[in-house]
Amino acid sequence: MKKLLFLYLTVFFLQNTIAQNTYIMCGKLLDTKSGKMLTKQTIVVKENKILSVLDGYLLPKGAKSIDLRDKVVMPGLIDFHVHIEKEFDRNTRLNNYIMNEADIAFNSVGFVKTTLLNGFTTVRDLGGTGVNISVRNAIDAGKIPGPRVFTAGKSLATTGGHADPTNGSSRNLIGDPGPKEGVVNSVEDAKKAVRQRYKNGADWIKITATGGVLSVAKSGDNPQFTIEEVKAICQTATDYGMYVAAHAHGDEGMQRAIIGGVKTIEHGTYMSNETMELMIKHDAYLVPTITAGKEVEEKAKISGFYPEIVVPKALAVGPQIQGTFAKAYKKGVGIAFGTDAGVFKHGNNGKEFGFMVEAGMPAIETIQSATITNARLLKMSNEIGQIKKGFFADIIAVDEDPIKNIATLENVVFVMKNGVIYKQEID
Repeated sequence: MKKLLFLYLTVFFLQNTIAQNTYIMCGKLLDTKSGKMLTKQTIVVKENKILSVLDGYLLPKGAKSIDLRDKVVMPGLIDFHVHIEKEFDRNTRLNNYIMNEADIAFNSVGFVKTTLLNGFTTVRDLGGTGVNISVRNAIDAGKIPGPRVFTAGKSLATTGGHADPTNGSSRNLIGDPGPKEGVVNSVEDAKKAVRQRYKNGADWIKITATGGVLSVAKSGDNPQFTIEEVKAICQTATDYGMYVAAHAHGDEGMQRAIIGGVKTIEHGTYMSNETMELMIKHDAYLVPTITAGKEVEEKAKISGFYPEIVVPKALAVGPQIQGTFAKAYKKGVGIAFGTDAGVFKHGNNGKEFGFMVEAGMPAIETIQSATITNARLLKMSNEIGQIKKGFFADIIAVDEDPIKNIATLENVVFVMKNGVIYKQEID
């Protein structure tokens, strides 16, 4: 009698366990670590993790299944440079004065959902008002759908520099923002600003090491931090377990940032060979944002789209970014996939892959930059960026082999994040 009861309980347990698992049958599965395309694989998902990856198609009786046998399956993509609070248009400058935090938050709900539905299950948000931290928390709590977010909160700038929140304001509004608002003018300010970001709940620190294209200020490339300030920011960030990203177009600002200890250079427009060598030496990575460069060049040609002071910067910087990326890649600089989505429409992040391939980077390496590399820089190499036992069940699918047709990544047909299906366009 005891043996029969034990057998019954064992069968019941196995059936119940099978019923809880999801079996995903994959016609092709991209191993991002090796770069190899595997065929006829089954991914077993339990709750939010990958339980196993098996050769062949396995579907136990009564188990929940997803049929992706005519698709190419990959791990969820990681965009290392987005702005989840906004989507730039001709009213953006006005919106800075008339929108409340609640307006920004409600807009962000749509932006993060669109990002997720286009296959990006993790993003690094590089600057907004601070609402981005609340959006991240809402996603983590399951209140709204969106990618896993790592955010810098409010970027750090110098007075009048790119990301000074009062640039272009009237004298009645311009004020004198300081470290709390993300404006730094000394080593002490630098330390305090980093600690304030930590207090606010940021995951990364972002500085604007040079002028920028879309800020209402004359220069788009002048250095805007002293090397002492950069070092203070990076050292303090290290103390609090954070890396530093540096927006930079001009070469001198890049060199100060790299020597000062930043981990990533965003854009890198006018990067010299000497700076590329510095990046290799210091293990710093370039985040190309080619899509954003092309977008600002295009929009600068539309009368009235940008303030007049922005137009010449956009026309100068935009055409340079892709060429600089090509040189940096050939030189051996580490590349981390990032788009600057928010400068252009969220959801179009996948276009970046095509621009990178066009510039000479093999398709598989562009995909690895958006999975393996970015996972490592987020200190999540054992959790995301691969379809592997024990990793989060962040899984996407496309219709074609992206190694042969990279444009297929602009049309993701299946999205699972943390074991939850958010998109399933399957014939």
